[in-house]
Amino acid sequence: MSILIRADDLGYSEAVNYGIAKSVIDGVVNNVGVMVNMPASEHGLALLKNETVCYGCHTNICVGKPLTDPKLIPSITTADGYFKPSKEYRQAKEDFVVLEEVLLEIEAQYHKFVELTGQQPQYFEGHAVESPNVVKGLQMIAEKYQLKFSGFSFEGGSMQVNQTKVYVSMDSMLPSYNPFESLKKIVSHPHEDGVDMLILHPGYLDDFILKTSSLTIPRTKEVAMAISSEAKELLLQSHTKQLTYADL
Repeated sequence: MSILIRADDLGYSEAVNYGIAKSVIDGVVNNVGVMVNMPASEHGLALLKNETVCYGCHTNICVGKPLTDPKLIPSITTADGYFKPSKEYRQAKEDFVVLEEVLLEIEAQYHKFVELTGQQPQYFEGHAVESPNVVKGLQMIAEKYQLKFSGFSFEGGSMQVNQTKVYVSMDSMLPSYNPFESLKKIVSHPHEDGVDMLILHPGYLDDFILKTSSLTIPRTKEVAMAISSEAKELLLQSHTKQLTYADL
């Protein structure tokens, strides 16, 4: 069988960066999404500069400051120039994102990714926000620059990535979350008509992540799982091939 293991949020904070780097260097993660608008983005990439990693642009419109002038994108920013938090998107009864505005920021983040890494993203997707206009904007920029779009699967099930059916597992917000059990479930019951993807958010914790993210302790659990001998042995004994987006 095959599995694609992805870590989101490189650049969120330095503590998160250290956790992701640990999960790559000593663990089973080989696909990493970068939040290019954050002050810690370069720090995270520097930690992985000697590693072979499949990098994606983890487009972020709900944490930190935008790359675009906030005056040009008022539908997704606050009066003090920061992005509206993900909570506002979750509580909204309708999509308040103006497509023409979010396109400016999505494209700016694409160009910033190229500037930081010296390459096109090997995949292109978005962070945390379930908004039809954000998804449409991501698809439009992916098509414009011929990028491999990796969509959303908020309700579970499958999505298409470059004509490949991909089944997404992202259990980190579930009560009593055990990341090893999530990995074991995929390995024990793989889908035969597509590829299984395990999305992780590994990281250590600092003051910034505690103040700005609802996902905290599960991040540390995922680092521990990713570097564990149990996870490596499970993949080895089950003859599981680890994929990158280049394989899709």
